[in-house]
Amino acid sequence: MTERRLAGMSDDYARFGIRPDEVAEWEDGARTDGSAGSYEWWYFDAHLDDGAKVVVVFMNKDLGAATAPLSPQLRVNLELPDGTAYDHAIAIPAAQWSAAAGRTDVRMGPGNRFTGEGLREYRIEATAGDVRVDLTLTAQLPPWRPATGHMLFGPDELQFNWLPAVPQGAVRGSYTVDGVRHETAGVGYHDHNWGTVGLQKIIHDWYWGRGQAGPYTVIASFITSVEKYDFAEIPIFLLARDGRIVGDDPAKMSFERSDVYTDPKTGKPVAGVVRYTYVDGEDSYVVTFDRRRDLVRNPLTKDLPWLKRAAARLVRFDGAYLRFAGDLTIERRRSGETLERHTEEAIWELMYFGHAR
Repeated sequence: MTERRLAGMSDDYARFGIRPDEVAEWEDGARTDGSAGSYEWWYFDAHLDDGAKVVVVFMNKDLGAATAPLSPQLRVNLELPDGTAYDHAIAIPAAQWSAAAGRTDVRMGPGNRFTGEGLREYRIEATAGDVRVDLTLTAQLPPWRPATGHMLFGPDELQFNWLPAVPQGAVRGSYTVDGVRHETAGVGYHDHNWGTVGLQKIIHDWYWGRGQAGPYTVIASFITSVEKYDFAEIPIFLLARDGRIVGDDPAKMSFERSDVYTDPKTGKPVAGVVRYTYVDGEDSYVVTFDRRRDLVRNPLTKDLPWLKRAAARLVRFDGAYLRFAGDLTIERRRSGETLERHTEEAIWELMYFGHAR
């Protein structure tokens, strides 16, 4: 078996210069220089009290384009309370991109900034098409990472890295559509990803979701590597109750898919229901994401220039990204009896780089 692992040994922490018991502010600053062979993005999403949902991503390259030079992209997705959806991806000139090391301060084009202060408060300002967001995210849970946050593949230890800098936070500010401004508040999330190899070379697919239900907050992901790494699986799980971590040991988590169908637009197999079960002694926690509607269903080549789209077809690359909205249900059980059950609306995603298996 070709090695893949979530780095979590004591010498891994020393090697990456981080501590197992503390996330430092510099970890949410720039971790790459944007050169060919690397990629990086800062992600934010929010569920707003008026029913709107927003996703903003500051990317130094398009997904899967690690071999390309710096080619920034701004993604803004907004779903209004009435279900009207806006999905924008804007290319930004490389000269208009900057990302500070040591702290979160990412700028791309005029008026687009993703900035943070002490891993406690962030401001996200972004304009794409007829949508503008200006939101502040204030952490309600401390930053967290799965072990070191570094996933390593093969003898060369190719990296895919992940830092949930704000697992849950309070959101306030505004979004503007067609010149009409809406003041708002809600609950949000921010994470940061970077790596040293195109994701399609190491990842076949992943499910990822996060949300709150009752007193619980969850971040859950199930990553499947490519055939070269024997389709090895990397589970990631965080469950907190009232701001205290209940469980984050992936060895105690199992994952299952059900109601699987083939998405007609992308051709990918999609689970209508995904379920994470975490067993800790006498207690078990069951986290279920139940799809109600699609927010995004895009081939990953959708926003590429025509020449790159043609090249992708030549190498038979047919990756896709899907984002869903539906019900998140979190249950606590003991000896087969359900002690708690909470349901709220949530957003989750399926990233599919490989061919359908």
